[in-house]
Amino acid sequence: MNYIDYVQENIDNIIKLAWCDKTSFEKIKRIHGITESEVIKIMRKNLRPRSFKLWRARVNGRTRKHEKKRILSEKPFKLQSYV
Repeated sequence: MNYIDYVQENIDNIIKLAWCDKTSFEKIKRIHGITESEVIKIMRKNLRPRSFKLWRARVNGRTRKHEKKRILSEKPFKLQSYV
C-alpha cells in the first residue's frame, strides 16, 4: 500500500484527530506520518469552506495543538491551592 492509498483509507480518522482540540499535530504525525501542513491541506479539501475557516480560527495559536508549546504553557502544580 502506498502513501496516497493509506491517507485515503484513513482520512476520516485524520479529520477526527485534527478536529479534536486535545490531539496535537505531533501525535497525528506519529500515528499517520503526515505533517501539520498536510493535515491542513486534507482539512481544506474535505471540509466545507465555512467549517475549515472555523477550524483554522480555533486551531490558530492553540498551545494544545503543539506539544512543544503545551509544555511551556502548563503551570506547575501547587498543592497549597488545593488544600
